[in-house]
Amino acid sequence: MWIDCDVLQADGGTRTAAITGASLAVALACRKLAKDKLVDAPPIKKLVAAVSAGIFDRQPLVDLNYEEDKAVTVDFNLVATEDGDFVEVQGSGEEATFAQSELESMVSLARKGIADLIAAQRAVLARIMVSPPES
Repeated sequence: MWIDCDVLQADGGTRTAAITGASLAVALACRKLAKDKLVDAPPIKKLVAAVSAGIFDRQPLVDLNYEEDKAVTVDFNLVATEDGDFVEVQGSGEEATFAQSELESMVSLARKGIADLIAAQRAVLARIMVSPPES
C-alpha cells in the first residue's frame, strides 16, 4: 500500500502533520477492514511519521511553527518509518549554508520527534483496541 499526501498550501509543519495523521488514519482504516473480515490482516507493515526542522538563530529546532518556519535560515523535513528507515529527507539552506554538525543535529532532533510521534500513534491504536469507538 502506498499513500501519497499532497498538501496544496502548506507552511510550518502542515505537510509533516498530514503525513503523520495519514499514517494513523490508514492504520485505523485497515484495522477496521480486518475486524470486518474484509482482509485477513491489516496490510500496514510500518507506521510513518514526519517532522519539520530547521536552524533558527544558529540553533537547531524541530516541529517548527509558522513563525519559526518563515524565519529559519535552514529548512529541513524528515519522514521515517517506525524502525527509523528514511522515507524522505529534504533540506535546503534558505538564507545560509549549514555545517555537517548542524545537519546531524537536525537529523537527531527529527529522529527523536518522529519516535515521539510514533509512540503517540501507537498509544492511540492501543487505546482504540481496548475500547473501540461505536460505528
